[in-house]
Amino acid sequence: MQTIKVKDKSFSLFIPEEKILAAVKRIAEQINKDYEGKEPVFLAVLNGSFIFASDLMKEVNIPCEISFVKLASYQGVSTTGQIREVIGLNVDLTGRPVIIVEDIVDTGLTMAHMLEVMEKQNPASIDICTLLLKPGKLQVNLDIKYCCMEIPNDFIVGYGLDYDGYGRNTRDIYTLVKS
Repeated sequence: MQTIKVKDKSFSLFIPEEKILAAVKRIAEQINKDYEGKEPVFLAVLNGSFIFASDLMKEVNIPCEISFVKLASYQGVSTTGQIREVIGLNVDLTGRPVIIVEDIVDTGLTMAHMLEVMEKQNPASIDICTLLLKPGKLQVNLDIKYCCMEIPNDFIVGYGLDYDGYGRNTRDIYTLVKS
């Protein structure tokens, strides 16, 4: 099994790129169908979703815009439970359908905060699109319309996801090797 080292931790191959891209394509096809005749604004949550958002947008063929917001809640390999908005919204969402693009939803606290902030902008609708979902860690009730994959509670890295800022630059997703 393929393993990589990121900083002081070892990670083993968990989800290969081909499986990720097939899931992204499946979700994009659903978005294309659901949003036909509409012009949604995709809001990608940085830093983790940048690769997912890029691959997703390559498969979306409806008229749309994309913008980026940055929220932070992780430190090391665990969530801090506190979300702080780092870079705000710079697009008018009034009356527009919005699709939030997230790399991973685990506790759901970051997404609940994001929804609260977005609802104040009076969009026509808000849907969540996540690459990964950890249903076993969810602490809030979220309606996640587009989910590429559900995963266990393992800590993962790669394909935009990081460990202390490192490891985002892999094509595959890796899981932490327990020591």
